[in-house]
Amino acid sequence: MIAAATLCAPAHGQESPRSEQPPIANEPAFDARLSGYEYPFDVHTLALTNQRQDLEMAYMHLPAKGDRPTVLLLHGKNFNGAYWERTAAFLASRGYGVLMPDQIGFGKSSKPEAYQYSFNQLAANTATLMEALEIEKAIVIGHSMGGMLAARFALAYQDRTEQLVLVNPIGLEDYLDYTTYPDISAAFEREKALTASDIVAYQRKNYYDGAWNDAYDALTVPLRGWITGPDFERLAYVSALTYDMILTQPVIDDFERIGVPTTLIIGTRDRTGPNRANMRPGVLRELGRYDRLGKDAASRIPDAELIELDGVGHLPHIENFQRFKEALTRALD
Repeated sequence: MIAAATLCAPAHGQESPRSEQPPIANEPAFDARLSGYEYPFDVHTLALTNQRQDLEMAYMHLPAKGDRPTVLLLHGKNFNGAYWERTAAFLASRGYGVLMPDQIGFGKSSKPEAYQYSFNQLAANTATLMEALEIEKAIVIGHSMGGMLAARFALAYQDRTEQLVLVNPIGLEDYLDYTTYPDISAAFEREKALTASDIVAYQRKNYYDGAWNDAYDALTVPLRGWITGPDFERLAYVSALTYDMILTQPVIDDFERIGVPTTLIIGTRDRTGPNRANMRPGVLRELGRYDRLGKDAASRIPDAELIELDGVGHLPHIENFQRFKEALTRALD
């Protein structure tokens, strides 16, 4: 959920809804590595050395049965690998292997501040993890920011990508074509100002169209716990760095080069539009129109299949798992 770097609300360009929600009592508190926060499957770590730093990449791995392929699940910016629990259990029940990494800067992985966060670097780290686990190829599934990473992985490591599935990915438009660039220092100050109530209000409004339940609330616990934990300023800065990555490293113009079978699963109610608060003067474009963006993206990717889920928002695998499961089964089969 803020996965190492997301401290939520304005992160997608929305104004902070401070006045809309009362303070949340009895907040949890977590350090930068989410110590004490339980994941649904056993967590392992891979030692990495890059950019002159020793790092640890946390991951969960459910081995494949027989000759079934492995599915690589890539999380979004405001989340970590744990929110794939139900998807992973479904895939494992069909014999697939499932690999769920926390990217560097997210979840239970290292949170370096002096680090060049890039989709190519995160893709390289993920390829290293696959090599360590002797996984030659994977079906790559990415959600939200993980969709941008999945696309970049498929472009950089086509020989390791058996199939690509993008689930409501951000990056289906180049945000800086329509918005002004926010300084990292300003983004850092914005992240530091977030409260637990802001996180809940943002996700309730933008992800679930005003709906809320215990399952949705549970996904915000790591983010809220980071705000009250001892490493909040460091996490806020890492969040600003990874937000910058989303704005300055677009993938949409490279979609024509994707050379693996690709499916887009798009909840058409989604209106996620990073940096929407900084629209350029005179620009009339409405960011985040996934009812249009899915069709445009599918037309750019050679032979891509588009599966639209009407009335579903940014997190199909959380909001309506039955419909997502049917779409995923269609994509895989």
